This record gives sequence, structure tokens and C-alpha cells, in this order.
Amino acid sequence: MQVLQKSQTIVRYQKLDGNVFYGRVEGNEILQLSKDFIDVVNNEFENNDGERVNYSDVKILEPVVPSKIVNFGWTYTEHAIETGGKANLKEPFLFLKPTSSLIPDQGEIILPSSDLTNQVEMEGEVALIIGKNGKNIKEEEALDYVFGCTVFNDVTARDLTKSDPQFTRGKGFDTFGPIGPCIVTGIDPTNLRITTTLNGEVVQDGNTNQMSLSIPYLISWISQVMTLEPGDVLATGSPSGSCPMKSGDVVVVEIENIGKLSNFVK
Repeated sequence: MQVLQKSQTIVRYQKLDGNVFYGRVEGNEILQLSKDFIDVVNNEFENNDGERVNYSDVKILEPVVPSKIVNFGWTYTEHAIETGGKANLKEPFLFLKPTSSLIPDQGEIILPSSDLTNQVEMEGEVALIIGKNGKNIKEEEALDYVFGCTVFNDVTARDLTKSDPQFTRGKGFDTFGPIGPCIVTGIDPTNLRITTTLNGEVVQDGNTNQMSLSIPYLISWISQVMTLEPGDVLATGSPSGSCPMKSGDVVVVEIENIGKLSNFVK
């Protein structure tokens, strides 16, 4: 049995034989932990043979398979203003993405037909990965339910979110949820720098300490609506600077102490 300490970098990966595992990144290698996310959350691994693989020899997958992807909108004042939203809300603006939207680091963002949308934009965000079931969570205990943090790109068909009465269509296309490449445990999500580049040019530069609604509040608030379950993704919103992407672009979202999420636009 192994015990996993805090401040670890966890990835979900597929080996050449097709088997999928969670592992801990150690330099250029990954230490195999378990096939089960709950085992990783519980910090105990039965029958672990300690196998190691080279990071470059495996396929890095989406870091979790969530039951739901919860998104909070307009949590940064300037982004709310630039997208025609409402700034300084007393309660968060809420929407969900389907699990079919998720793609991993290095995956392709597939632009929908121009018949459907002509304005697809990126939104770099910190995403929380829930580690245990929670309902009616107290704000002062909210961070105890976070297993770790990852990088998220809330790809958005901006013309559709401006015209539709709700955001499902504009946020829900396949590949509109790049996430990863890893989960980092033991870091404070309330003070993380977010930088997004488009073809190498910085277009977003913000920090979660600029949010108009605090992360503990968001966790507590949503837990009054729906039960949070291990592996659920809570995307905490985007700072200003969201802008259109076109085929051939490369978008990279980098979050301090977590890493870079790179995706190609097709």
C-alpha cells in the first residue's frame, strides 16, 4: 500500500496496450497508481506494482471522467463587461457543459460549421476537481472538498451565447471543453495567475484573486443546488481577453503552479 502526499501532479494516461491508469508525474516518468480515481483520492493503492513509464511513451487523457461539468460565468468583472454580461453579481451565473465536450491536452478544437457559428472564442480558466461527495457544504469547509486543480478552456460560440436565451448550445459543442493535462493537489486555487496565448501572443492575463465571487462561495453555493461527486469539474470563470479563434490557430492556457494546456484549432 502506498500513501500519496499532498502537492502531487496526477495524470490520467493510456498505455500502448490500451489500459488506462492514473499516475503521479515524477520528472520525465509517471509512477502508475491505480485505474480508479477514488483510489487516488483516498491516497491508498492496493496491489500497486510500482511500474513506471516514460511520459512521452503514453497518451495523456482528460484528467477525470466527471459526472458533470459545472461552469460559473461572469465571475471576473472585466470579462462580464466585454461579453455583454452582468458584472458583480450577487449570485453566480450558472451553466453546464456535456461530458462529450471534453478533450485532452494536445487535442483538436473542431470549429462547427459556419452555418452554426462564426465567432468561437477561448476562455482560460482554473477548474476544480472535486474529491468527495458534498451537499450543502459550508463555505468555510468548501476547499476540503477539492482534490486538486487543473486547467480548463471554456470554448464558446460567442454569437450563440449572445442570441440564445441560455448557454447550452454556445458552450456545448463537441471539443469545446479542453482540460488538463494534469491535476495538481495541495495548492491554493484562490490566488493563481491565468495566462492565455493565441499563436504565441498573450491575450488573457488574470488571477483568481480578481474574482468578484470567491471560490469557497461558489463551491458552497452550487452544493445547495446539486450534490458534488468525486471527479466533478467546477470551472471557475474566465478573466478578460477572450477573443476569436480560427482554423490553424494554437491556443495555450497556462496556470501558475499547474501547467500548460495546449490545443490546436481545426
